[in-house]
Amino acid sequence: MRGLGPRIHPLHKDGLPVKPGNDKRIKNNNRGNTMSYETIKYEVAEQILTITLNRPDKLNAFNGPMQKELIDAFDQADKDDDIRAIIVTGAGRGFCAGADLSSGADTFDRDARRGPVKRLANGKVDYSDPNVRDGGGQVTLRIFKCLKPVIAAVNGPAVGIGVTMQLAMDIRIASENARFGFVFSQRGIVPEAASSWFLPRIVGISQALEWCYTGRVFPAHEALAGRLVSKVVPPDELLPTARALACEIAAKTAPVSVALIRQMMWRMLGADDPMEAHKVDSRGIYARGRSEDVKEGVVSFLEKRPANFKNKVSADMPDYFPWWNEREYE
Repeated sequence: MRGLGPRIHPLHKDGLPVKPGNDKRIKNNNRGNTMSYETIKYEVAEQILTITLNRPDKLNAFNGPMQKELIDAFDQADKDDDIRAIIVTGAGRGFCAGADLSSGADTFDRDARRGPVKRLANGKVDYSDPNVRDGGGQVTLRIFKCLKPVIAAVNGPAVGIGVTMQLAMDIRIASENARFGFVFSQRGIVPEAASSWFLPRIVGISQALEWCYTGRVFPAHEALAGRLVSKVVPPDELLPTARALACEIAAKTAPVSVALIRQMMWRMLGADDPMEAHKVDSRGIYARGRSEDVKEGVVSFLEKRPANFKNKVSADMPDYFPWWNEREYE
């Protein structure tokens, strides 16, 4: 069985996140130093990690540092067994206004911004050069591999990478103030962040093409009608709604089961036959059926008490995981 996501080799920084603007270090049991996040906030409370895109003066426009910091934040979250779910939102009045356009006409010209990429002997571009890779795609592919549920709490405008980064998140909840736009055709470019894989699977090919052909910005209720988001709520109810869902997951479910379910659902979107799902289901039922978590789940149900699941994602994933071959960029 082959999987659908390439192997990511993000650039890591040493240390722990530090909330911007102060020296309050955020504890992470897997790392012993400190790291400063410049473009995001990383806050854990009640087993819920909230990642806040934090460039409010730029409507949280996406840039290179944000790309690297988001990848690192998801790396940290997967290592931390105390984190049971992740919420992603934006600071200020926007979620993410898309790519930072401060470079003007050269914003999307990789050669102009980074220097020429590699060339083949015949002078043509070597598209396997990692410098060709789309930065937004590296973020969504990392989110795709995440072992924790990811909820987008869309508080305001989300266009370009601001909306495509959400597609690898499991559940999208929008404020009434949210706006969405797959604006690529109006900028003379194409969709990125692997959105040509994610978007049609989420909303269907016809709706995906309408939004991408026109490039128009549309309101939250159209996103709801098109199944891009699962619900629309008043602005002051957005984070409480997202947290209530995250807390329900954290309080009632087995972490290893949730990690497996997430990968099963996403990766089966690309399977060519239901037999592939049957193979993975069977492995899961066999392996998990013998686990202490399952015994606890059954006994706690019969005894009418809350379950106390002890298996950890960091140590107790079954031996058949991962069941796919990682894809490389080439």
